[in-house]
Amino acid sequence: MTAASSRRTVILGVARSDAHAVANRLIAMRLRGVGFTVVNLGVCTGLDEFSEALEAHPDAEAVIVGSLNGHAYEDLQDLPSLRAAGKLQRPIILGGNLSVGSEKDERQGDRLRALGVDHILDDPDQLPLLLDLLRASHDVVASDVPKG
Repeated sequence: MTAASSRRTVILGVARSDAHAVANRLIAMRLRGVGFTVVNLGVCTGLDEFSEALEAHPDAEAVIVGSLNGHAYEDLQDLPSLRAAGKLQRPIILGGNLSVGSEKDERQGDRLRALGVDHILDDPDQLPLLLDLLRASHDVVASDVPKG
């Protein structure tokens, strides 16, 4: 990684109703290991806390939300109103167990995207690649904007 990429920042936390800490810590360690600065909000993090962290770290590239208890949809209900208010204006990446019970509902991803979740990952090892792709996409768009 270059010096510039080592300063890349992400906001990480576990959804409001979820107290599962192990995966959160492992993801934070993995991202730090590849050069990211991780603002880790820990477990039981409400969307307002993600929003405040993004305001405090406006250079953050993404907001990463984990959910293992299957209640992400309920925990993210305020996302549309926050986004309409101009908050959480970064890619929202969600991962983990996204539904309750042993039978998974295929429509859950569509419901979460309708709330405003931008990306859903089922494998945390995909996260660095997704962040790199989002950065490259952002850099291409930014380079198309006329200067001064």
